[in-house]
Amino acid sequence: MSGKERKAYTTAVQCMLNSPSKSDPALVPGARNRYDDFVGQHINQTLTIHGTGNFLTWHRLFVYAYEKALKEECNYIGYQPYWNWLSHQSNLKASPVFDGSATSMSGDGSYVFHNGSVGGGGRIFLPSGEGGGCIHDGPFKDMTVNLGPVSPTMRGQVKVNGSLSYSPRCLKRDLTTFASSNWLTEANLLNITTREASSSIKLFQDELQGRFSDGFLGLHAAGHFSIGGDAGDIFSSPVDPVFFLHHAMLDRVYWIWQALHLDQANTVAGTLTLNNNPPSRETSLEDLIQVNYLNVEDTRIGDLTDTLGGAPLCYVYQ
Repeated sequence: MSGKERKAYTTAVQCMLNSPSKSDPALVPGARNRYDDFVGQHINQTLTIHGTGNFLTWHRLFVYAYEKALKEECNYIGYQPYWNWLSHQSNLKASPVFDGSATSMSGDGSYVFHNGSVGGGGRIFLPSGEGGGCIHDGPFKDMTVNLGPVSPTMRGQVKVNGSLSYSPRCLKRDLTTFASSNWLTEANLLNITTREASSSIKLFQDELQGRFSDGFLGLHAAGHFSIGGDAGDIFSSPVDPVFFLHHAMLDRVYWIWQALHLDQANTVAGTLTLNNNPPSRETSLEDLIQVNYLNVEDTRIGDLTDTLGGAPLCYVYQ
């Protein structure tokens, strides 16, 4: 993206932050703006959209709904960008995503002493970076976060009393190249798209989401912990606008896998609850994805496995 295009995108995101919420205040009492509607939706459904058979398609529709809102409600004329993890993974601050310039997604947080973060369900220790505090430059330096943290992973953060209650604060980041250089790698990408972990949708999505008991974050969690701070909270991670660039990249990887495995592109695997806890039935292509108040219709999973199938999706990736 050109600098002008990146600026247009962040301007649209700021519009969302300054537009009124459409959520039912009885359901999401902490929502104060349109952006919060997306955060609240993710918090509310977290335990049924991670480690599940709908993880890939739910987040595909979620990112689509966000792009749709940017266009229809904030006059954005571009497309949803993705964060290419394979660029600058050993120096995140040099990335145009995180360099802190006017065309970035803002940079690192201010330095706050803390003893790292714990990811992978409490199994994987990540050393602290050079941030941890409020982001201090770029378009989102004055951003107010209204929801969460619900399940903070950066040591020193304290969770909010109610998962959807009003909790105004700054946006915190702790850019961590330990996560990006160890897991956001070409080898891990190739493994799930063309090699050992690519042979089925189950292997693909399980490896993508991580093998925490083996100390392996996977591309999904590694992206969140590379950003660090608020982005490491499985519930309220969308409070950081880079969430949508990260999940657009995850969707791009899913799209690539589907293109390389056409015989399995329309398949799902897994149950309806986080790591099948509590036990639940298998996910079906007939199951509906519902994201209330985000201005998209309830959609069958089977209608979300093809980005060129229409109703509602029609896009490809570069």
